[in-house]
Amino acid sequence: MNEKDVSSGVAAASDAPGTVEHIYPHEHPESDRSRGGGFTLWFTGLSGSGKTTIAHLVGPALDERGCIVEYLDGDTVRTHLSRGLGFSKEDRDINIERIGWVASRLTRHGAAVIAAAISPYDEIRQKNRALVEEFGPFIEVYVGASVEECARRDVKGLYAKAFAGEIKGFTGVDDPYEIPSNPDVALDTEQLSPEQAAGVVLAKLEELGLIGTEVSA
Repeated sequence: MNEKDVSSGVAAASDAPGTVEHIYPHEHPESDRSRGGGFTLWFTGLSGSGKTTIAHLVGPALDERGCIVEYLDGDTVRTHLSRGLGFSKEDRDINIERIGWVASRLTRHGAAVIAAAISPYDEIRQKNRALVEEFGPFIEVYVGASVEECARRDVKGLYAKAFAGEIKGFTGVDDPYEIPSNPDVALDTEQLSPEQAAGVVLAKLEELGLIGTEVSA
């Protein structure tokens, strides 16, 4: 896959003495961005693909590297920020856009944001990329697994109910999941263990210069 330029929006530094170089044009001088920088890791994939599991392996590793880590899980956000929304396309888009807006605010203030949500529609994922990239890099991580494999992993039996028609509008069964055409990271969780997948994500962040290879003391 082609590597995206996650440093879009880079502002040229002033040559005047005593000025502070800012990487993103909308950040405030006092922003934590100047002390190392915020970014958003956006995990997208089918229910059961492994998004949350991998996210919660990546998070502690970022914490050990001195990052301020914030989690935005799709189910948690629905409980606390999007209560009352249903599962129509409009409601799903509203829910995902809310996660993107919060991610952009946290990124602005220097957090390493880990968002894990099915986020099935490409249009809203791209809107969220634009929101976040006003303030820092947006790294889209596609967590791939077949519907059959996700159903096999499903301890709640939701896929079985969807296949039986008891649940309508279930992503990957009777509602579409739009696979990212050019994600920053693509993980095949049928081939990779969660630990291996987390390692791929961390290696990408190191490659992009967003984290160091050394663990904080």
